[in-house]
Amino acid sequence: MRILILYANPVEGSFGATLHETAIKSLRSRQHEIDDCDLYAESFNPVLSREERLAYHDTNADRARVKPYVDRLLAAEGLVLIYPVWNEGFPAILKGFFDRVFLAGVSFIETPGGGVRPNLANLQTIGAVCTYGADRLTTMFMGDPPRRVVNRLLRSLTVHRVNCDYLAHYDMNHTTAERRAKFLGKVERALGQW
Repeated sequence: MRILILYANPVEGSFGATLHETAIKSLRSRQHEIDDCDLYAESFNPVLSREERLAYHDTNADRARVKPYVDRLLAAEGLVLIYPVWNEGFPAILKGFFDRVFLAGVSFIETPGGGVRPNLANLQTIGAVCTYGADRLTTMFMGDPPRRVVNRLLRSLTVHRVNCDYLAHYDMNHTTAERRAKFLGKVERALGQW
């Protein structure tokens, strides 16, 4: 399976970097083809410009600005997001990727009357590997927006039902080496089953 990894962490040597390496190793152990998109290393521009917004419904013009990323998304059979949760949301670079690449004609089709239908027929499975500074209870109280986007929105963009693994390490502000090691094992086992 061809798997697109969207990695959004600017700090090499961080726990997020370790999660990224673990995910790649685990997926490669299953002979998957990995397209590793490190958004910071690739200097992805997350800003949706005025021109892009005005051309949003012109699927040819809109797609042309981010064509290499659209091609990578449409070639993927699996999608793994690896990111820290900041301010109860995605890092801006990852949110910008959704805004600029998950376009009409790419991830969804606009229908007459203003409706939409899913268009990501290629995706068979979705995963998220993330860290939260807050504990699980606080995150639940805040509504856990990243979890909802992955489990509901991204899944709704696929043409057929897909599996979704949401692997979250909560309370990074008070984590221990033992808890991090346990979470790494969980990530390795989960992705090793893809």
